[in-house]
Amino acid sequence: MTKITFIEADGTTVEAKAEPGMSVMQVAVNAGIAAIAAECGGACACGTCHCYVADEWADKLTPPEDDETDMLDFVIDPTATSRLSCQIAVTPEMDGLVINVPSSQT
Repeated sequence: MTKITFIEADGTTVEAKAEPGMSVMQVAVNAGIAAIAAECGGACACGTCHCYVADEWADKLTPPEDDETDMLDFVIDPTATSRLSCQIAVTPEMDGLVINVPSSQT
């Protein structure tokens, strides 16, 4: 199992276990992270699973593809480490991944 730590906007930390192949969005939803709305169910069509990858992890993940980059243009307060959590597939190498959750997706 891979451990992922979600840091919510209010500073609450939630540690979750993930199976390889799951998306970070699925892990967040399973862990009850309310700010990851995931309205499109992981189809990279809405941006409601927007998150911020911790700086120390940003370069370790596969870069976003064009469709994700296009969708990130529509999220609130994007940064250089913004990602759609539905597009990050969990691998064993991601053990300890830290994800910061925005306060709102709308």
